[in-house]
Amino acid sequence: MWASGDLARFCFICLGILLHATNETMVATVMPAMVGDLSGVELVGWSLAVYEIGAITAGAAAGRMTSYVSLRTNMVVAALLYSAGALICAAAPSMPVFLGGRIVEGLGGGALVSLAFVSVERLFPKKIWPQLFGVISAIWGVAAFSGPMLGALLSEHLSWRWAFGVFVIGGLVAALASLFVLRGPAATRRRSDGAALPRFPVAALAVMAASVVLIALAGVRVEPLRSSLLLAAGLAGIAVFFMLDAKLPAARLFPSRPFDLRTPLGNGLVMVATFSIATCSFGVYGPLLLTSLHGISVLTTGYIIAAESIAWSILSIMVANAPPRRERSLVLAGALMIAGGVAGFAWTVPAGNIPLILACAVLQGGGFGIAWPFVTRIIVASAPAAEQTVASSAVPTMQRIGYAVGAASCGIVANAGGFSQGLSGEAEANVAAWLFLAFLPLALLGCIAAWRLPPTSNA
Repeated sequence: MWASGDLARFCFICLGILLHATNETMVATVMPAMVGDLSGVELVGWSLAVYEIGAITAGAAAGRMTSYVSLRTNMVVAALLYSAGALICAAAPSMPVFLGGRIVEGLGGGALVSLAFVSVERLFPKKIWPQLFGVISAIWGVAAFSGPMLGALLSEHLSWRWAFGVFVIGGLVAALASLFVLRGPAATRRRSDGAALPRFPVAALAVMAASVVLIALAGVRVEPLRSSLLLAAGLAGIAVFFMLDAKLPAARLFPSRPFDLRTPLGNGLVMVATFSIATCSFGVYGPLLLTSLHGISVLTTGYIIAAESIAWSILSIMVANAPPRRERSLVLAGALMIAGGVAGFAWTVPAGNIPLILACAVLQGGGFGIAWPFVTRIIVASAPAAEQTVASSAVPTMQRIGYAVGAASCGIVANAGGFSQGLSGEAEANVAAWLFLAFLPLALLGCIAAWRLPPTSNA
């Protein structure tokens, strides 16, 4: 790559991944300082939910946009959109304005990630794709554990607003760099092979976004009838989203029968969905609870969240060469570790025991690291041949939808426990346990789905 001059291009692509993944995980550790400045603790769960909505929508759109506009133009627009969202967040005078910035950030970040994968396919030789995707995965891991640390350091030594200001600069640098790095016909011409373009799933994505918003609204002001109706409407909307997606075979986001528990694919995607929802609580509310309830520094909470991501990366590398006969047992072991982490948080977070909280974080992150590579392989391998490409992209998409739904659902639990009236010692103590206990049934469902996965030879 150095000899061919492609190294600068690839570093630029990795910059887009780094910006998105770091920002996604950073917000947890800036949340305590931000809530103290802007108030709006009842909307904390929205910060991740709306970001993921934007990322899912833009991620689905960006790849198709290269058929209408050049890759370089798409990159410039995505980077500027990301920078604009970060600027809105940095200057936000209130929580609603901040959430508006998070949506714009999510759109830009989701597009940057999608375009990064398109760039690898269009700009580099096919023979080195596996190595490039491996490096991208490593960059993602670095970003996942550096984000909370960056947020904690900037919040403690400067301001939470500077944590977003850094990404304003990063987005502008990415936009400017794309003009110099993305050259040549593959980057400057739109992609059009003469084939009819598949219809963009506008209706399905709109229903998905509206459903997550309805679930989040159910927790803003918790009243039994109102909240129940909004939650039911949101869940029904998620079901409608999957039905609409199934009617778009040329542009679908998921393979057919994604939740059929009679198939390995269905059990795999159920496992991805349930664990993604069940594990949002600590990332969204953990730093806020630990700093407010126990006086633990934001920097310490940053180390804990970073440890979770490090455990994910290290254990994923350690089991990468496991023989096929051990894959199912590794997936089940990872699932039990994740569920154990969720259950452990329900006791350790209210108690404020830092070593045990750290152990639960490592258990949860390590469980993902052990299970995720193999459950992804099982999902793709068990999909029909014509749907294997869709199945491979369905795993991260399902994960993002799970994060969005999980973050919105966390808001319901937190506000029902007293956060809707503002931070107080009694509310925090009540919320600290229920934020994890409420999602334990979903974690157990994920374990059942993992247990139902067949041996590799039958996948």
